[in-house]
Amino acid sequence: MASAPSEPRPVLGRLDRSGRLVSADPALESLQREAGSTLGQPLALPQISAVADLARKLRTPVSRPALAASTDHDIELWVTATPEGDEIALSLEGWSERAPAGPRLAAILGGGAEAETGGARNEWAADEELRIISLSPDLAEMLGVDPDNVAGQPLTRVVRLEEDDNGEMPLISALAARRGFAGQHARSRSDESREVMLSGEVVTGADGSFAGFRGSVQSDGAAQPAEPARTTAFDHALDEVLRSPLDRIIESAERIVERADGPLRSDYAGYGNDIAAAARHLLSVLTSMSEQPGADQHSIDLAALAAEAVVMLESSADDQGVIIQPDGRGPLMANGEERAVIQILVNLIGNAIRHSPQGGMIRLSFRSAGGRASVSVADDGPGVDAADQQRIFDRFERAQTRGEGTGLGLAISRRLARSMGGDVTLDSAPGEGARFTLTLPAA
Repeated sequence: MASAPSEPRPVLGRLDRSGRLVSADPALESLQREAGSTLGQPLALPQISAVADLARKLRTPVSRPALAASTDHDIELWVTATPEGDEIALSLEGWSERAPAGPRLAAILGGGAEAETGGARNEWAADEELRIISLSPDLAEMLGVDPDNVAGQPLTRVVRLEEDDNGEMPLISALAARRGFAGQHARSRSDESREVMLSGEVVTGADGSFAGFRGSVQSDGAAQPAEPARTTAFDHALDEVLRSPLDRIIESAERIVERADGPLRSDYAGYGNDIAAAARHLLSVLTSMSEQPGADQHSIDLAALAAEAVVMLESSADDQGVIIQPDGRGPLMANGEERAVIQILVNLIGNAIRHSPQGGMIRLSFRSAGGRASVSVADDGPGVDAADQQRIFDRFERAQTRGEGTGLGLAISRRLARSMGGDVTLDSAPGEGARFTLTLPAA
């Protein structure tokens, strides 16, 4: 019977170019034998094998959760597969035993186990950037795609997400809040007549960080009404645990700024201001995880909130050698939510930093006209092709295939802006930079 290793170090193994397990620590070798195979034979643990296959296909290290079946229990693992020449190095961490599922969940990451168990159907898994880890054969057939060809592609290139009756996209909202979801309508991009309903639960990494979703799909005709996300109670508990410490951090930082405990160097007092601003933003993000946008609109100062967003991103701009230059305008009042506006501005300014050349400048400008108040973020980057200017909002993809980010920040920003009666728009041309503008009702 395979059991947890006595030492808390990773369990190591190695696969050759044909997927054979050519070396393994005792714990992994024991799992291989209990699955009916031996060293030198193909890896007989389908979910671990699926991670290795994806790493081989993408030619980059891949880390994913997996489930392995021992004789009388299941083992939850965090698998890292690293290509090394023609071979794949395996590292298994977070070895956690649990009672066997019935029927066994066999295809969290791969379809290979389905034939063995006859169990999992219509299942999918995606990473933290919504890149597909796996589609079960049944789901791939439902969507009209080849499951092997779509591995590693953005989920939104396989299905087109649709808004619900409230104008929301549950999957996008869940991605922003790192929570489970249900009731996401979608259509196959290969055949618009194929409608499905997605649901998913959060997957966490070995260190507890958000690592993506795994879930199931129903054909839209058989779909049931969406149920509340199962993580709601956890989200509220997390809110209660974190809110009080954040309040204390903000209070202490403000005392530093005010020099309430005695004289202090000016630069140290400035650090206190940065700490307070960052903590207030974290508190606003925490609030956004448990509330719907548009629930608490009031008069806000766009110029002041833009200044807070700049403070949070100054270190990133410095690393890139980018200068952020506001136009110096005073208060600009609008109707909106502070937490949502800060999140939008952090997204827009952060996006500008990523696409600015070394030594570039980002200009913030403010305007009030016709009952609307707006803040624009303009950069000196490569600009956006006309064909991409709608896609980066509606299809939740990056304008460029390379680079950091999920490609969903702009979609989330536009959703938040529209929930407040505003919008996020783009004015750009290739080679001329980009100017994103947040517009809200004037106060």
